[in-house]
Amino acid sequence: MEQHEIRRPLLGMTLAELETVAAEAGLRKFAAKQIARRLYVNRARSIDEMTELPKASREWLSEHYCVGLQAPVKASRSADGTVKYLFATRGEDFDFLTSGKGGRDVEAVYIPDRDRATLCVSSQAGCKMGCKFCMTGRQGFHGDLTAAGIINQIFAIPESPTLTNLVFMGMGEPMDNIDEVLKALEVLTAPWGLAWSPKRITVSSIGKLDSLRRLLDETKVHVAISVHSPFPAERESLMPIEKAFPVTRVMEFLRGYDFAHQRRLSAEYIMWGGVNDDM
Repeated sequence: MEQHEIRRPLLGMTLAELETVAAEAGLRKFAAKQIARRLYVNRARSIDEMTELPKASREWLSEHYCVGLQAPVKASRSADGTVKYLFATRGEDFDFLTSGKGGRDVEAVYIPDRDRATLCVSSQAGCKMGCKFCMTGRQGFHGDLTAAGIINQIFAIPESPTLTNLVFMGMGEPMDNIDEVLKALEVLTAPWGLAWSPKRITVSSIGKLDSLRRLLDETKVHVAISVHSPFPAERESLMPIEKAFPVTRVMEFLRGYDFAHQRRLSAEYIMWGGVNDDM
């Protein structure tokens, strides 16, 4: 039996990548901006909607590419308006993983709060960090999400047009998938993409320094560091990554950046009775 060919999603592609796609389709370079506008401003659901492009080019693109939108497979709603969405990472005609064995869905959580509407997105299926208090960490690692898989969480929910804020605090460690996270952030903030202010976006991290440096140097998004204890032995008992990236070294590194004007730095701290809750 012939294997079904999976077409590459255009969703999540940067302008440079769309320029390559346009060239493949025999289009002029400016067509990339037309495709980007249809994808990220007009929210096209099919290549046929990109009517600025010649019909022959649209047909060629449809043979090799797709928009890539995939609806959530499940939605669980709470009384306070919070909605937990479940997304498949692989299907018959799509693949949202750059690596890993797959087999796990990922979650995105919509959180309304008066005039704010925040979406918490995942960057990986599972996680390698092994934090003792995290259900995702207990699942183990199942794969890195592509930028398409990240952007799809934002675009595929009905509340998408009214979102005011985005937090990378779902499944996975964003700094462990830095290339795809940076691509997604470029799509979100670039003038040819969604043109969001970086101040609407917060990225959480355990403090993986090499990738954290790239995030700080290449973006202006807010940063949240998962701390949970200032004491090395105590933190290591909760977060094994303390051995590789001590929180004292992470905080010393962060002092070299200006968080007064361009961005906010926050510390994430879960308090457990009798563990890390004393003065």
